[in-house]
Amino acid sequence: MVSAAAVGGYLAIGSVSGFFAGLLGIGGGIILVPALLVAFGFAGFPQSVIFQVALGTSMATILFTALSSLRSHHRHGAVSWPVVLNFTPGVLLGTALGTLAARHVSTAGLTTFFAFFLIAVAIQLGLGLRPRPGRILPGRLGQALAATLIGIVSALAAVGGGAMTVPFLTWCNVPIRNAIGTAAAVGFPIALGGTLGFIVNGWTVPALPPGSLGFVYLPALLWTVLAGVMTAPLGARAAHVLPAVVLRRVFAVLLLLVAAKMLASLV
Repeated sequence: MVSAAAVGGYLAIGSVSGFFAGLLGIGGGIILVPALLVAFGFAGFPQSVIFQVALGTSMATILFTALSSLRSHHRHGAVSWPVVLNFTPGVLLGTALGTLAARHVSTAGLTTFFAFFLIAVAIQLGLGLRPRPGRILPGRLGQALAATLIGIVSALAAVGGGAMTVPFLTWCNVPIRNAIGTAAAVGFPIALGGTLGFIVNGWTVPALPPGSLGFVYLPALLWTVLAGVMTAPLGARAAHVLPAVVLRRVFAVLLLLVAAKMLASLV
């Protein structure tokens, strides 16, 4: 039985992550994973599976918030659907490989990987590292290879892909708003493949908390989704109002704060 305090916590987590999913096209996993780790820690989840359950539940939540977010960005004409189609096979392959790897990596290893991945992305965005003026998106094969790498990392970090897709697209001179909108759409196949992978790879794992479907904890999924799908469209609307430089800096600061929290948990 989930307590009222736990339900309130999941609603708060879902509301914040949903808003930033729409604002930055990140799927919300950057906020969901560390927040769920705290919530699951209070609930007494076993340390041997706590990170994997946070990853799986985050990815399943992104499945729903990504749909809400991409609809809003599509209405603003910010989604490049040819890029989404080129990315989809690669991200599905990558998430399958990433979820398989996540089962066999320790909690400390996953935490360290997640934190340093966020720091690298934050530096690129925060310093405003810009591509050469002539840089463009690669062809279908290049996009597929990039998507596979994004899928692997996204599954290991349960970030919905936006944390890598947005920087990659902006590095290829895609305007920031279009990069965010396209990343939100790419986040759906990433979340679909990742969710299925975490369910399958966690199916026979012992010591999972009651109410789990593989590595997906269903009570947390329910309440975070209910809140997230309501706030994701608000974030998407804000993304088309705020200046591009503000979006990049907000993204960078958010990533650094989360990375610092993750590394502090290892001390």
